[in-house]
Amino acid sequence: MNPADVAQAAPQIDMSFWTLFWHAHIVVKLVMLGLIGASVWCWSIIIDKTLLYRRTRREMDAFEEVFWSGRSLEELYRELAAKPVSDMSAVFVAAMREWKRSFENGGRSVASLSQRIDKVLDVTIQRETERLESKLLVLSTIASAAPFIGLFGTVWGIMHSFTAIAVSKNSSLAVVAPGIAEALFATAIGLFAAIPALMAYNKLQSEVAKASSRLEAFADEFSAILSRQIDERLAA
Repeated sequence: MNPADVAQAAPQIDMSFWTLFWHAHIVVKLVMLGLIGASVWCWSIIIDKTLLYRRTRREMDAFEEVFWSGRSLEELYRELAAKPVSDMSAVFVAAMREWKRSFENGGRSVASLSQRIDKVLDVTIQRETERLESKLLVLSTIASAAPFIGLFGTVWGIMHSFTAIAVSKNSSLAVVAPGIAEALFATAIGLFAAIPALMAYNKLQSEVAKASSRLEAFADEFSAILSRQIDERLAA
């Protein structure tokens, strides 16, 4: 018989993604659904953080432009203190608030003001960094765990397939292939969730490091400015 005729006579097996999912064991289905949900969660975090970091860069650029324009620090503080602030503006407001509190009581605690301002700056930078880093641990966890969860679904599906083969006593490729494909589909979904999560985690973590470096650099410069003003007041 012609091989082409044999291929046409063989039953056609639907190997679409939906069919692979629908015919998988219930445990494998739960693994697939969990991994799909994790992938959706990852992409929502990626999009949210990408927009947040882009907005943060714009706000930092705008604040630095205003700060170094020669505008009065008191005027800038009054404007920013009246509204919620974040990133570099929050660092500036925190330092200025400590500055004003020290002079409101008659300047009796000016001697240790530089140390207190440095501590306030450090705490504010840490708080802003934690805000930027929030939810990134989810990406790291999914990137490391998703392949193993998918592998668990694959192992379970293969075990179920071999059990079905033993019961039916038929080891032909047409019987074995669908079950193996369904099981391997879980690993594919695990990799589909893990690879973007790992790449996004590394990229977003580098963005956090850059933002934190900018905050620390500004804090050092602003602390030096306030320290000079403190020395001038003490000298007067």
